[in-house]
Amino acid sequence: MCGYAQRDLAVPLLTQAAIDGRAVDLRAANVAARTWCAEVNATVHSETCAVPDERLLVERELLRPLPSLRLQVGAPSVIRKVDRLSCIRYGSARYSVPTRLIGTSVAVVVDHGALCIVEPATGVIVAEHELGAPGSASILDDHYDGPRPAPNRGPRPKSTVEQQFCALGEDAHAFLVGAAAIDNTRLGSELEVLLGLGAAHGTDTLIAALRRAVAFRRFRAADVRSILAAGAGTPQPRSAGDALILDLPGRPDPISERLHGHTGR
Repeated sequence: MCGYAQRDLAVPLLTQAAIDGRAVDLRAANVAARTWCAEVNATVHSETCAVPDERLLVERELLRPLPSLRLQVGAPSVIRKVDRLSCIRYGSARYSVPTRLIGTSVAVVVDHGALCIVEPATGVIVAEHELGAPGSASILDDHYDGPRPAPNRGPRPKSTVEQQFCALGEDAHAFLVGAAAIDNTRLGSELEVLLGLGAAHGTDTLIAALRRAVAFRRFRAADVRSILAAGAGTPQPRSAGDALILDLPGRPDPISERLHGHTGR
């Protein structure tokens, strides 16, 4: 039927439109298709030897209603709802979809090992994944407007003292992380001591002392007090820089001098 419609309807229609120099839009194609159907269904069919319009009247009593008005082509689809993580579950595995579809339902079709997620309203494939094993997950960064941000392991101040100490900046954050790494159980009470040292020596001096404590991995209040007590005379070690290259003046070879002197005498 498709080949017959192409040869007898589409090819003549498009050929004549090309000769006339006009485009065939959807409305013109539908009008030509209705005219063609009325013509071919009113003539005797070469294989059935019957007029299709008349044969339809006889066979209509034997036909049953269609199970659905929507035609299904290919493998049957299943409906899944997109969760708050912008994922759907299929076969005990997770697959991501664009975030704009959160809370909506999508159709899932498996075709030759690929899982296609289709938006039912438009019929557009919104995501494609390789079929994964149960318990696995297939997450695409494009569905979330970029890659997932790296986890933040920074301190989370709760009390007023912790908030005041964290307000000192990155050096204070590094000091807290190091103190937690060495399991300083007295850190809560030592923060008040450190803030008192800042009030006595100045905020900038305390921050410089915290920076030095982090560099030498000293994460107790007594260590910071010792650094402050040492004052500004403490050495400030730095990493090695580039090699110093100098052009030194040359000098004559001693052996050559002795030879020249002996020759002269």
